[in-house]
Amino acid sequence: MVGSQEKRERERKRMHFRGDFSVTFLLFLFTTTNPVAVLFMLVGIASPAVAASSSGSPLLNDRLLVGITLLHEAANEGAVCIDGSPPAYHLHRGFGSGENNWLLQFEGGAWCNDVGSCLERARTHRGSSLYMNKYEAFNGILSNDPSLNPDFYNWNRVKLRYCDGASFAGDSEFRHGTIKLYFRGQRIWRAIVADLLSKGMSKAKKALLSGCSAGGLSAILHCDDFASLLPETTTVKCLSDGGFFLDARDIAGNYTMRSFFQGVVMLQEVTQNLAKNCTMFQHFPSQCFFPQYASAYIQTPLFILNAAYDVYQFNHILVPASADPLGHWGKCKLNPALCTSDEILTLQGFRIDMLMALGSFLGSRNGGAFINSCFTHCQSELQDTWFALDSPRLQNKTIAEAVGDWYFERGTIKATDCPYPCDHTCHNMLETPTVASHERPPSAPGRPWSRGLPPGRPRLPGVPSSPRRTPPATEPVLPSRQAEVKPEM
Repeated sequence: MVGSQEKRERERKRMHFRGDFSVTFLLFLFTTTNPVAVLFMLVGIASPAVAASSSGSPLLNDRLLVGITLLHEAANEGAVCIDGSPPAYHLHRGFGSGENNWLLQFEGGAWCNDVGSCLERARTHRGSSLYMNKYEAFNGILSNDPSLNPDFYNWNRVKLRYCDGASFAGDSEFRHGTIKLYFRGQRIWRAIVADLLSKGMSKAKKALLSGCSAGGLSAILHCDDFASLLPETTTVKCLSDGGFFLDARDIAGNYTMRSFFQGVVMLQEVTQNLAKNCTMFQHFPSQCFFPQYASAYIQTPLFILNAAYDVYQFNHILVPASADPLGHWGKCKLNPALCTSDEILTLQGFRIDMLMALGSFLGSRNGGAFINSCFTHCQSELQDTWFALDSPRLQNKTIAEAVGDWYFERGTIKATDCPYPCDHTCHNMLETPTVASHERPPSAPGRPWSRGLPPGRPRLPGVPSSPRRTPPATEPVLPSRQAEVKPEM
């Protein structure tokens, strides 16, 4: 936590973009060449909610907005998005005791497994930097507020934008006539790291590689590689949030996700970038794209944060549309309280499968885990689930506290939850958003399931939760993009 003097200094530097049309503003308006800056200035005049942080990044309703960095020169190394546009990231500089510490967060957003889905993806922000937001809100684990992110608030925090469709692991391309698709996730990963090393990460004392969903899978796949690129004196650890996707049968007995991942791996030639000590022991090398196989060979300390009833996996691994064509699971997918006894037994079996897949990892010396029995997906990027008054808890710790205690070795954290419905600290959401993007898959027109606290209820971080609570309303969900998740997943 920062001291009162540092807090006062940060407040003193905080500058609100508001006021009347003074001569100074008119000079700014007519001389600036930055349309984004003009936009924030105009919004600030209309509303006092828009401000600037002490680092100069704009704030909107107390949400830190961080500008984009495009790596135009990375194209020289073939590091480009699916459409050939440059890769990108958002960097917010650390300060104080965190000046030489780095947190890299992989963005998620599903995958594409064939030319058609990748071509569609290339027309969205998941396959082209041309469609990416120029500013990204840094919340949860990326927040710069010590009351919302007590252990990592003053680190250098980076969000790596996802535009390759294979969890930053592919290295191939597709050409047919006028169609050109670039699958260069591995090169993008290396190009961004090289750029960050030149901006101070080469002097890192501590580093954490994290990611949400497909980005959580990226954190697992690149964990050891990240450690190898940093000085030996750097304390390096990794965090996978909502990225422990199971190689499991669906309710029809098929390995739907295995088939899908095989398509991703083959199209983008991912195998060459998977851990060799994993691929040489698996009958199908593509299975090393699954965390349950890859994680067994990781040497760098890893923390697994996952919901036992992960709603993405519920909808696309356990009960994909292809396994339930008549929609018998429709009500259960909207609200677990509406599940039949047989459906609950199936869900409990899926939870057991996850715990079994995590078995050897939970017995490892350096690993950490927070496996709660919630119907949700990704919990580190949302403030309500990361660190707030009514955040999910295990062993009376919030997710932020559990990850922080594990990283700084303040305690051993390997927490697994009791079966549904015993946990009343969950923030449940049904139906599912797609991986990390908070967008619904095209086959899921449902609505968020939640009950309890109204959205506007104030949250006081750090205050112990009550023994029993109902989940608050989830955040709004955006419309789906068909390129990001195929209906048959």
